[in-house]
Amino acid sequence: MKDKKKLRSQEWFGGNDKMGFVHRSWLRNQGYPDDYFRGKPVIGICNTWSELTPCNGHLRDIAEVVKRGILEAGGVPFEFPVMSLGETIMRPTTMLFRNLASMDVEESIRANPLDGIVLLTGCDKTTPALIMGAASVDLPTIVVPGGPMLNGKFRGGEIGSGSFNWKIKEKQDTHEFSDADLLEAEVCAARSAGHCNTMGTASTMATMAETLGLTLAGASSIPAVDSRKKVMAQMAGRRIVEMVHEDLKLSDILTRPAFENSIVVNAAVGGSTNFIIHLQAIAGRIGVDLCLEDFDRIGGHIPLLVNLMPSGKYLMEDYYYAGGLGVVINALGDLLNEGCITANGKTLTDNYQAAKCYNPDVIRTRDNPLNPAAGIAVLKGNLCENGAVIKPSAATPELMQHRGRAVVFESMEDYHARIDDPELPIDKDSVIVLKGVGPKGYPGMPEVGNVDLPKKLILQGVKDMVRISDGRMSGTAYGTVVLHVSPESAIGGTLALVQDGDEIELNVAERRLHLHVSDEELAHRRTHWQPPEPRATRGYVKIYLDHVEQAEKGADLTVLVGKSGSTVDRDLH
Repeated sequence: MKDKKKLRSQEWFGGNDKMGFVHRSWLRNQGYPDDYFRGKPVIGICNTWSELTPCNGHLRDIAEVVKRGILEAGGVPFEFPVMSLGETIMRPTTMLFRNLASMDVEESIRANPLDGIVLLTGCDKTTPALIMGAASVDLPTIVVPGGPMLNGKFRGGEIGSGSFNWKIKEKQDTHEFSDADLLEAEVCAARSAGHCNTMGTASTMATMAETLGLTLAGASSIPAVDSRKKVMAQMAGRRIVEMVHEDLKLSDILTRPAFENSIVVNAAVGGSTNFIIHLQAIAGRIGVDLCLEDFDRIGGHIPLLVNLMPSGKYLMEDYYYAGGLGVVINALGDLLNEGCITANGKTLTDNYQAAKCYNPDVIRTRDNPLNPAAGIAVLKGNLCENGAVIKPSAATPELMQHRGRAVVFESMEDYHARIDDPELPIDKDSVIVLKGVGPKGYPGMPEVGNVDLPKKLILQGVKDMVRISDGRMSGTAYGTVVLHVSPESAIGGTLALVQDGDEIELNVAERRLHLHVSDEELAHRRTHWQPPEPRATRGYVKIYLDHVEQAEKGADLTVLVGKSGSTVDRDLH
């Protein structure tokens, strides 16, 4: 335990002068007693509840449970709202607004009399956005993940929210499902509060938070509506008060070894490719040097132990009942760095010594993995000088080494207009190339990299093709999809120069993505290339376009990288 220091909140509430009067008196209209302002730790509950964010729609209730824990531990809870990001609702993509939400979090924390922070997260971008903002302030902080929804139940089987989405076009084109069938599936897929119940981005981000040490042990996989979620929330409320007394800050937890552990675990659970871009951004905020190659070097040869959609067959509810993340961490053993402190004051590995596996088909052992080497692969080549990524565990093995002719779409609009044209010159060996969907190009780098296949090929029984873009894909998705190509096409990366018929070679084993066009021809094409018109001339999107970094750096804003700390020198009067 560190030496006890003066609470930050007392800079607001501790004075017997005009400003002390001002800061306390207006809060009195809520009926708070004197001892709320006399040296108790003040805890901010950062809530991403919103009716427009269905995955976080239950966080109002969770906040009340967290408050109970804070009060029991002698703290003072103040809940405050921040921008929420509904993955399934917001256009053009929540990724465009992740950095904006992080700014809201950072400035809300810094500007207010808070000693510790509880982050209520759930839907995909809410977790990294909140952690990024909190990291730039660096106070004692704990994350309470909202949890996955219950397994979808459909016609005697199970249906995964998210992963089923990518089957809809095929089922419509083949007439396997009628409109009535799809409506029934729609109602069955998301049948309880919580985020997607596959190992999509939301579950990946919760796993990331727990593996980094930012949650209580076991918090990431508890279903949203399980009573144990509320128990965990209450205990987190108690623990954040202790963390304030201990002065256990984010910078004490978010160390380089902790980031390395997170990379290893993400590979073992078959986590989303979005993990890379969000972990990079968090590392940039807290000041940990993390490069794209680290994800392959550290995680590229880790066995896949968790049999969950989209890489396997089970869902998050099954994973929790099988023992959850603790079993995975125990199984990884010597592949993890020891000594990484977590929010409960214990080390990551110490937290899970008693974890047991209750279903060995859901959580495998290192001797019997689902895939012997399933970490995200980082590709390099003349088509992606700064890197690209692919998720082998979600890809077709036969396509991991492939050479085919490019069928190029200059934009999403171009893709939608032509993909189902019966005359489109495309076959199963073609490589679909999608441009203009990177950080600047869309803008916001949407989850469109796993574009649907052409109808005529679906009717031929084709299930997968190599697809390449500068965009992202949902963590619930699958396929042989090359993502995050950098530099992106909108700023003149080589991807911008690809033409129909060019031969592209993918070799995942050799970590190579090569465009078989001569340097001389590419130079000639470049002389005729024109950058696209900016997608905005004002507002936040203009700021985003002016400052967003490329994918391999986390797509944060240049002006947000790093931290300003918690000190505010000037008062309001």
